[in-house]
Amino acid sequence: MSWSTAWRIARRDLSARFKGLRLLLVCLFLGAGALTAIGSLTAAIERELQDRGQELLGGDIQLSVWQRGLRAEERDALTSLGTVSEGVRLQAMAVAGQQTVPVELKAVDRVYPLYGALTLKDGRRVGPPPDGQAWLTQDAADRLALTPSMRFTIGTRTLTVGGIIAQEPDRLGEGFQFGPTVIVDGALAADAGLLAPGSMYRSKIRVKLPEGADATTAGEGFLDRFPTDGFDLRTRDQASPGADRFVSRMGDFLTLVGLAALVIAGIGIGGGVSSYLDARRPSIATLKVLGATSGGIARIYALEIGAAALIGSGAGMAAGVAVTPLLAGALDGLLPVAGGLVIAPGALALALGYSLLVALVFAAPPLLRARRFPAMALMRSRISPLGRDPAAIAVVIAGLAAIAALALLTAKDILLTGSFLAGAGAVFLLLAAAGGALRRVAARLPRPGNPIARAALANLHRPGSATGMLITALGFGLAAFVLLAAVQTAIDGTIARRVPAQAPDYFVRDIPKDRSAEFIRLADASAPGAKVELVPMLRGSVIAYGPPDAMTRVAEMEERPEGAWALSGERGLTYATTLPQGNTVTAGRWWSPDTTSREVSVDEEFADAVGLKVGDAITFGILGAEVTAEVTSLRRIDWQSMGFNFAFILSPPALENAPHNLAATIELAGNSPTAPLLQGMVRTFPSSSVIEVKGVMAQARTLLEQVGLATLAAAGVTVLAGIAVLLGAIAAARAQRSFDTVMLRVLGASRGQVLELLLFEYALLATVLAVVALVLGGAAAWLVIVQLFEFEWLPDWPTVLMTLGAGLAAVLIFAVLASLPLLREKPARALRAL
Repeated sequence: MSWSTAWRIARRDLSARFKGLRLLLVCLFLGAGALTAIGSLTAAIERELQDRGQELLGGDIQLSVWQRGLRAEERDALTSLGTVSEGVRLQAMAVAGQQTVPVELKAVDRVYPLYGALTLKDGRRVGPPPDGQAWLTQDAADRLALTPSMRFTIGTRTLTVGGIIAQEPDRLGEGFQFGPTVIVDGALAADAGLLAPGSMYRSKIRVKLPEGADATTAGEGFLDRFPTDGFDLRTRDQASPGADRFVSRMGDFLTLVGLAALVIAGIGIGGGVSSYLDARRPSIATLKVLGATSGGIARIYALEIGAAALIGSGAGMAAGVAVTPLLAGALDGLLPVAGGLVIAPGALALALGYSLLVALVFAAPPLLRARRFPAMALMRSRISPLGRDPAAIAVVIAGLAAIAALALLTAKDILLTGSFLAGAGAVFLLLAAAGGALRRVAARLPRPGNPIARAALANLHRPGSATGMLITALGFGLAAFVLLAAVQTAIDGTIARRVPAQAPDYFVRDIPKDRSAEFIRLADASAPGAKVELVPMLRGSVIAYGPPDAMTRVAEMEERPEGAWALSGERGLTYATTLPQGNTVTAGRWWSPDTTSREVSVDEEFADAVGLKVGDAITFGILGAEVTAEVTSLRRIDWQSMGFNFAFILSPPALENAPHNLAATIELAGNSPTAPLLQGMVRTFPSSSVIEVKGVMAQARTLLEQVGLATLAAAGVTVLAGIAVLLGAIAAARAQRSFDTVMLRVLGASRGQVLELLLFEYALLATVLAVVALVLGGAAAWLVIVQLFEFEWLPDWPTVLMTLGAGLAAVLIFAVLASLPLLREKPARALRAL
């Protein structure tokens, strides 16, 4: 039989409303729609990050350095590259009347912004504010209770609100901030006394290169010329590396969750195709009697199923494209996303590829089984079910391998993708084993005395029962619900319960080291009972490390080891006489209080990453000078202690003579008011800055909630796919269930009793699903929280159970609604059809 002849028969056989193949359409619609929406949104964000790189960064290249500005030779080198814009970023205290608010001060020069437009809410496109004025974000204005033309104070300067910022072009490129933004003229920070020697501020220098110039070449050339000066480099291609990395990993993760939903839907596809071919059994037998070959039969129904798969996938892809603008609107202000429809060919091709592969994997077994057997076997298959086709196993294995290969080839994080595929595969196997075990246990349990309970229990293990398939399909989605709810609430619980108990109320920076006693007296007077901890604070970069006679120069490294984060840019440094609380020496010894040597104690995890040992040396670049110290101990750090934690702690002789200030943590007693302390610090220490821990935690929790909502929505697709499988299983067993219902009605059962039987059966199934989802989802969440994040196991079980309950309620409602037509069966009409 030729393909054209097979298509002519298939077109005539295929219902215009796809009767019998609607489950396949629904499953592929859900999976392809989810994958398209996720892929299109990710592509749209990545495209915006790429296309608006200059605007988001504020230049073609950005160089940043701590605690100093540019030297003359550095400025000359950058000026030769293009237009240079210099600015300063630091924490400061803004005061308006009785309101005292920590803010992020952004001092910019006359050419800012090099790219994009700084727009105010009154419609003006502006540059830096005039002398004596400031541009405020809406958040800063609200917290200070200010409107345009009102006055406030920063440091020793009084400023006027010149306008409220509507759009800050380089906001995303600035990264995480510890307070609302206030933009001022470049000279104000120094004029207000905020840039004293040792102050913790960061100079950011942006360069606009000539058209066609290569940003990476220009930036790396500058670093090669000044390798030990502590500069961090970013280019327009990495305007916001944190956002780029977050989007890539979340895109990979959500794509994999969508793929899992599609695989779950594949179980429904297999059931739906089996049901469809079963209904076509007389037609297949007739074609074989008339001389059709097995290959011809396969062509006919492969074309029918393929056409349905293409239509279902296409409709899902169209829906995914249509919903992308809605998802983009939900992310407005968090990530850059262009409005309107987003057509991402790569995302569409990937969604189509996954959909067709899943359709092939799960439709192949029933199709091959139907074509392999002779006509008489097909005629009697209702009472003598067809056996399995060994060739189907090879097709399924090859298809699953192709799906895994496609996932790995298109992933940006292969380790994450491989781990997810392995974990999902293990979960599917466990769920399949649990489904098989449930059938065997149900068959061996004593028969209940109640006839309804007895019949419901029998339905779980009867021949043709879909129990195993439903446990696998629904269990994965519900376990994902438990996993995500437990992870989110455990992290939130750690923040809500542990952080307030351990974290200080404020971090204070830039306290003059010769006024530490005065600072403590101020804290005691303004907030009696407050606990204050003071530490020296400097910034420095690692220039070289290793054995003293063979040190590795960081600037000459082509690739940095995994986990060697402290080699990137400048890091916080301190010196101490005694071992800080929350630190434990794991190798070597802590120096004596009266040491005269330059020694350093290193975080053990960083030391393992770069191969540092006791006896090695590290050279730091600090304010243009090089300081070399011997590694005399390694430490284990409790990063959750929420106090001062440093990867590098040096002995006093190494740093105490360098220009620096102090930093402090303040932990208030009870419900002490904060206003007197903040106002006192502003009056007495105008150049110091304060970070409110509560505000930082609020930002972290908001971000966590947004990420949790996205992943929960993706997990919701897996539950919908599982429900589709459930509806397909009910539809596939419709004939057998109708017969059972008629027999029960003939034997005297009322409609209420039949409904009670259905409810009892689905309640048993839901109970098993709840246990399986709690065990698997809870175990996975524990591994993520305790083993991966190393947090305390503090999930909010009521929330977890409510989330699981909502999923189970949806399953039960759909199951009952799909089964209600069985109650309307007329016994006489059904018996005449036998």
